[in-house]
Amino acid sequence: MSVKTYAAAIRDVMAQEMRRDGEIFLMGEDVGRQGGIFGCSKGLLEEFGERVRDTPISENTIVGAGVGAASVGMRPIVELMYMDFLYLAMDQILNQAAKIRYMFGGKVKIPMVIRGQQGIGRGNGAQHSQSLESMMMNIPGIKVVCPSTPSDAAGLLRTAIRDDNPVLFIEHKALYSTRGEVSDDPEWNIPFAKADVFQTGSDLTIVANYLYRQKSLEAAAILAKEGISAELIDPRTMVPLDTKTIVESVKKTGRLVTVHEAHRTMGWGTEVAESVVEEAFPYLDAPPRRVGAKMCSLPFNLGLENAVVPQVADIVDAAKKALHL
Repeated sequence: MSVKTYAAAIRDVMAQEMRRDGEIFLMGEDVGRQGGIFGCSKGLLEEFGERVRDTPISENTIVGAGVGAASVGMRPIVELMYMDFLYLAMDQILNQAAKIRYMFGGKVKIPMVIRGQQGIGRGNGAQHSQSLESMMMNIPGIKVVCPSTPSDAAGLLRTAIRDDNPVLFIEHKALYSTRGEVSDDPEWNIPFAKADVFQTGSDLTIVANYLYRQKSLEAAAILAKEGISAELIDPRTMVPLDTKTIVESVKKTGRLVTVHEAHRTMGWGTEVAESVVEEAFPYLDAPPRRVGAKMCSLPFNLGLENAVVPQVADIVDAAKKALHL
């Protein structure tokens, strides 16, 4: 095991996988000479040469080239500088990458990873701070991965690169400098659809990802002082979603709170809550509670940004409402 940053964990897995398989290549804006704007591809150009390609500022072209390369047997890693820009490539993602394998009866595979960062934390404003995983969950044929720790980033990225289907690998800009232990085994991976129960508890279940993994721990510590035991779950992959682990937890605790940075309206927490209602309704002692961003665009001002997205106090309040306190 080694202690690495989230960004270094991503970079090291890409390097290991490129050494293992000569069909893997990386392309995107500033991924080569600059090493990525957050350092996720630092040093890869020097080691792999033309297999690391700086591209023009055209997300539709970048993703389209990746779809074409994947369809003829290569395994592209396509970086979008900001996930906000994936809208510019939606035809290639929604109508090409997601559908080609289905339309060709499985004869054509699309083994590509579309990776990049999203989220709050830097005051980047309305067009550079969005959380889009909920919207992308509604596209059949695309797997959606949301790693919250350096270890998860490494293990899930290796799985994504080796998958024969298109994977949207969504990183978080505020997590790049966080540190944690990561396996040094070049074969180590985390399978999709395997949620992480990162704290056990008995009174309620809190499901959260990205920054809200840590904020949920902080909320759980506050609740613990009042004698409330919270079980905390990070889904890690939104598609496929590990509903079984969540449902089994709620059967034990009887209560559910979902927390995410994405907008509360039609957020992924709604899907989790509905799955629990369908599968574990008799076990619920209270209606599920959803915590998410307010239905407005993200401001530049960091104070206003924090007013839009949930805080620890919001998680505590939702938990207490679920407990009728």
